[in-house]
Amino acid sequence: MTSQQFRPLRFGIISFAHMHATSYARCIQANPDTELVAVADPDPQRGQTWAGRFGVPLYADHRELLERGDIDAVIVTTANVEHAAMTLDAAAAGKHVLCEKPLATTVADGRAMIDACARAGVYLGTAFPCRYLPAVARVKEQVDAGKLGRILAIAGANRGWMPGGWFVDRAQAGGGAVMDHTVHVADLIRWFTGAEFAEVYAEAGTLFHDLDIDDAGLLSFSMTDGTICTLDASWSRLPHYRGWGDVSMNILGEDGYVSIDSLSQALMLSNEERGAVWIGWGSDMDYLLIEDFARRVSRGEPPAITGEDGLAAMELALAAYRSVETGLPVKLPLE
Repeated sequence: MTSQQFRPLRFGIISFAHMHATSYARCIQANPDTELVAVADPDPQRGQTWAGRFGVPLYADHRELLERGDIDAVIVTTANVEHAAMTLDAAAAGKHVLCEKPLATTVADGRAMIDACARAGVYLGTAFPCRYLPAVARVKEQVDAGKLGRILAIAGANRGWMPGGWFVDRAQAGGGAVMDHTVHVADLIRWFTGAEFAEVYAEAGTLFHDLDIDDAGLLSFSMTDGTICTLDASWSRLPHYRGWGDVSMNILGEDGYVSIDSLSQALMLSNEERGAVWIGWGSDMDYLLIEDFARRVSRGEPPAITGEDGLAAMELALAAYRSVETGLPVKLPLE
């Protein structure tokens, strides 16, 4: 659908607490089919910086932003613990919601978000942009075409930098590296297999940084179709690593094997001034996420990645923490 067939979907952004907010704002302004109308942020310095950068009005209170009649949808990029409250307010105001991952910090909050949006007749999407990476999309096509046969096992990893700030505050984030870095790969595994999580055993600890929260985790879990999976979810990359981290998967099927290095579209630039740095040249997954969300919502269609998808991935992380606490496997869904 071209921009001539529907008016731009008009967005507001709630908080720049999460670093992805700036990327989403840039992507909205780069797309002729989307428009950034206003932003809200309770931090005046941070809010003024980014509102000025993007040339839009700033609201200290997100509820004032939600009162605007010229906003169709909001992107929630607060600290994790605030996702539920922001989404419930947006639903009550009749705004569609694209929520940063993880969807929430408890199953009850995630379910409340889904139910509130359904009652209000608005769409709830979860920001899992990794589905839009070319390598991931190509493997999805191969899996759906039966090129690998029945999937037997998947070994995944999401190893990135330790982000600091509220990410290492359990009350704000709901957990550490396991909460932060389980959900992307978990979502891809559900997407590839079409199955749900059945049982997880996990170990987690603090191995790389001086923190009072987990910065490393290893999950072993099974799917309802019998697929066996492992996942390294950690903040094990140092700041000078070639990128923020990786989203990698090795998938074994009855008829084939495929390896995904999702974020390898980069060139190494070396000079005396900067040393060796990696310059990405590949597709912009955030742009593709925003573009697809806007296109579907403008058509009156649900987003490709729903609140239910976000809840399922988050629930695996929560079950992993329960396994760490008990030392036992935990069955899903959680009670």
